[in-house]
Amino acid sequence: MDSAYAHQGSSSQLASHIKYHLPYFTPTEVEHLSDRQRSKLSVAQEEKIRQQACGFIEAVGAKIGFPRKTIATAQNLYHRFHLFFARKDFSYPDVSLASLYVSSKMHDTLKKPREILMVSYAVHFPELAAKSKSIAGEVDMDPATVEHDRSRLLAVERLLLETVCFNFTSRLPFPYVIKAGRSLGATKKLTKLAWRLTIDSFRTQVNLEFPPHVVALGCLYLAALLSSLEQDSSPGRPGYKSSAEIASILGKSGKWEEKFQTQVQDLEEIAHSVIDLLISTSQNPQANTSPTTPSSPSPHLGRSQLVQSHIAPLLIPYKADQLIRLKIIMRESEHPPRERDNIALAQVESEASLLGRNEGTVRFQFGPPGTVDV
Repeated sequence: MDSAYAHQGSSSQLASHIKYHLPYFTPTEVEHLSDRQRSKLSVAQEEKIRQQACGFIEAVGAKIGFPRKTIATAQNLYHRFHLFFARKDFSYPDVSLASLYVSSKMHDTLKKPREILMVSYAVHFPELAAKSKSIAGEVDMDPATVEHDRSRLLAVERLLLETVCFNFTSRLPFPYVIKAGRSLGATKKLTKLAWRLTIDSFRTQVNLEFPPHVVALGCLYLAALLSSLEQDSSPGRPGYKSSAEIASILGKSGKWEEKFQTQVQDLEEIAHSVIDLLISTSQNPQANTSPTTPSSPSPHLGRSQLVQSHIAPLLIPYKADQLIRLKIIMRESEHPPRERDNIALAQVESEASLLGRNEGTVRFQFGPPGTVDV
């Protein structure tokens, strides 16, 4: 397993190369890149690992006290990492913890690698954490094991930094949920639901595909559709639009597209991705939790086998049949997907092989080609 963290270069590698940061990918690019890194895993197996990783990041991040922005960015970093590196070469706990570490740097909520590891051990082994005499509930781990895991975390951190071209800028959709909700006349209840859906969106790859303001509007659109299914979907007091009215506005082309700099097709794509996640979770509540852990650490088990099953699944207030019925309705009225230029495929494929290598010189640029001076 450790050999996966030391990629070997080729003697024919160019001495100098420029790698550009691509903040977003088209859905076609994400699908293509994911297929390349999936190896022999099925799509269902890949999705299961993705949900386990997101649940693990959520559990460790919440336990250590990270704010939502740090947890969400870490989940997005995890998704981005596996556009470039094969899942079979890395255990998801290693990538998850490295993602949390990098995210804590990006948002100035920095914790040392050892602090993150000790919290992860408490998540791995809750029985030992409960018996711990430490005030912080730290699990008594072998120092050699801690140092070994710390080295692994730092090795993955380097690869993660290369995937983002050392660009520490991170924009999130949460502020846009509030602003767009006010602009559309959404009730506080509807905005809260959209906020919750935005949190869940980071368990999908939509935040790799669309800017944050578009994701925020997509979650508001889905929240309005879900709320319109309820019998008491009235705004509650004057001055607010009902959920059905907001769903109707965002469900068809109009002046709002120019105002919010987006298109209805993008909102529909985001809504479908998030509702697919909700349907999957409602049908199998334990699908995104991790395997049961033994009562004590064992050096003969892989890291991914040590994650505790108490990581809470998503809380879905709607039944699977309601969600499926809503998805069918959405499909009946959806617009044809808009064309997006897949300009990154050739570039990413040629540059992905350079990540993690020590040969030659790689110049990392903070933006896509044409947006930065070389």
